[in-house]
Amino acid sequence: MRNASLVFVGSLNREAPYFQGARGVGLGVYSFDEETLETRKLAETNDVDNPTFLSVTPDGSRIYANSEVFAWREGTVSAYSFDRRSGRLAYLNKQPSLGSITAHNTITRDGTKLLVANYGMGEGGPDRAVAVYGFDGDGALSAPLAGVSHKGTGPNAARQERSHAHSVTETIAGGVAIVADLGIDRLVSYRIEQDGNLTRLAESALPPGAGPRHLALHPNGRFVFVMNELDSTIISMTFDEPTSKLSILDAKPAVPAEARNDNHCADIQISPDGRFVYGSNRGHDSVVIMAVDQETGGLSLVDYVPCGGATPRNLALTPSGGHLFSANQNADRISIFARDPGSGMLTDTGRVIEIGTPMCVRIAA
Repeated sequence: MRNASLVFVGSLNREAPYFQGARGVGLGVYSFDEETLETRKLAETNDVDNPTFLSVTPDGSRIYANSEVFAWREGTVSAYSFDRRSGRLAYLNKQPSLGSITAHNTITRDGTKLLVANYGMGEGGPDRAVAVYGFDGDGALSAPLAGVSHKGTGPNAARQERSHAHSVTETIAGGVAIVADLGIDRLVSYRIEQDGNLTRLAESALPPGAGPRHLALHPNGRFVFVMNELDSTIISMTFDEPTSKLSILDAKPAVPAEARNDNHCADIQISPDGRFVYGSNRGHDSVVIMAVDQETGGLSLVDYVPCGGATPRNLALTPSGGHLFSANQNADRISIFARDPGSGMLTDTGRVIEIGTPMCVRIAA
């Protein structure tokens, strides 16, 4: 396929009481041609448990999959290789995640480490909010190099009874990780040391009960956009590199007022040029589009677009920015949208990847 990107999908294959079914296969790989919109399954494996989040190297040759399994005191992180020529997935190894309900991971910009966030439920076990790993020459994971814990609560007694680290994101300049902790309404910044240790630099407070989940970073390195799960808002912030402190610039609702009580925001992505952010709304079942003021970081609503299914848990933009994928968990499909780079608008192409309970979609060139 000419101009084919690689699409990696994690889908739920083990039941959990807070998900509505587990109809997935685990880890799948597809090709996608942006000219013809053709998708083709290349490989899949059921050997990884509940890969609810993936990170992929830029060339698509290595995949790191979190396993989120209810009642496990520790999740795991599995490393796979993918050979584009043969279309073969190969297991490399796995490591314990040092915490439960393993929710998110990211490969550092220098390609030397993997940072993993654990949402955490209950008490017991190592209970680290974030764990750090290195790689061997083949891309397999080292034993954990370091881990940090968070303490605290928030005003939402049902969801903020303790720390719940939901994502870890490295800054554009690199070397600093920002952890979004839903349970304590904080963004916690750490310096990533060469040996993998994390040195705490700053804590930045969000409105009580916001429940920060995922971040998107403006390519200029100054603006950070936060998707808040609990109060269904998107907040823009400025990042001060010398102090690693984040300050609120603007906040906008991610759904119409009448939908706010029945919605839980999930993912957020930003266009390659930084002009638009896209957020997924579970409940309203939409993708919200916000325009970004390039000087002030302010947000303005463009539109809400139906996600093409139900429960859009995760979004991904193609490297060109020409298409957006929405992993619609409870519709058993990934919907593919064309994106207008001028207006930011999304148009449903009618093309889908049919797959049971898709949880995460990542795209490599």
